[in-house]
Amino acid sequence: MITCEQAVTICHKNQYREATFMDRLRLWTHLAVCRQCARFSRKNSRLTDLCNQASLRSLSEAEKEAIRKRLDQVRGQGPAN
Repeated sequence: MITCEQAVTICHKNQYREATFMDRLRLWTHLAVCRQCARFSRKNSRLTDLCNQASLRSLSEAEKEAIRKRLDQVRGQGPAN
């Protein structure tokens, strides 16, 4: 039997498809007897699903550079440090 801490680690690995078959078997066995970890696993899976469904995008390098330049301009106009 694995500990709750080990179950959380395997749960995270499983989220990214990095858990081995034996890891998943150990996790499922633990989740069958530990309600707290089972609840954590359900919530973690739900969070993963929501993140995968979200239309998230990061800024392009050009957008990041434009923000850096603007921040440099604003900092240059502020009080001296």
